[in-house]
Amino acid sequence: MWNGRFFYVRELSNTVWNVELLTIFPEIFGSFLKASLVGKALDRGLLSVSVTNIRDFSSPPHNKVDDYPYGGGAGLVMMPEPLTKAIESAKSRLPNARVILLSPSGPRLTQRKAAELAKLDSVIFVCGRYEGIDQRVIDLAVDEEISIGDFVVMGGEVPAMLVMEACLRLRPDVLQNSESTQHESFSPCLGDGSLIEAPQFTRPEEFRGNKVPDILLSGNHKLIEEWRLSEAKRRTEALKARGGDAQ
Repeated sequence: MWNGRFFYVRELSNTVWNVELLTIFPEIFGSFLKASLVGKALDRGLLSVSVTNIRDFSSPPHNKVDDYPYGGGAGLVMMPEPLTKAIESAKSRLPNARVILLSPSGPRLTQRKAAELAKLDSVIFVCGRYEGIDQRVIDLAVDEEISIGDFVVMGGEVPAMLVMEACLRLRPDVLQNSESTQHESFSPCLGDGSLIEAPQFTRPEEFRGNKVPDILLSGNHKLIEEWRLSEAKRRTEALKARGGDAQ
């Protein structure tokens, strides 16, 4: 069984984003932290990550972190002592970090929230498991809860990855082209920040009988921007009509 903490730290720049991940399954993050722009951000010193096993703060030989819920009911609940100790340990390393619990009980993640978190120097993500965590941990040691939607998954690890990606791409120098975040879904530059972006096309001009819209081949940038805004509004309204949820 994997036990302990592992780090992904390079020579740091002034724009480093410090993240600590608290989990009982640290191995889940192995590939995530090595791939794509996340791995590149680590290599370039834009991101520093520490992954901590919550079981390290429980008593051997079993390193138990869960127990039956008071009042009865199905499933198990994460015990307060190991998790609180893990958070306190992380705070000793990142004293100014915001402690975030990934939970269906929290407000849903939005682009605006991602932009807010991206401005922080350090964040501690708490990945719960089982039926949830003891409420006293939330009351004593968690700054806020964040949900990724109105559904339940097996644990907080995948939601933590999602939140990390949403925030990291908004950090300085992470994306090669900073304009990429200025004209995308929910960007303040796109309408009032509540629109999803227009459809995108690339080569070839015709694919299986479907052609790229003529306006995009016109070279008239003013008309292209007007078309994109019109399409963004149309797509957003269509999403809402289908019961979707544009921010």
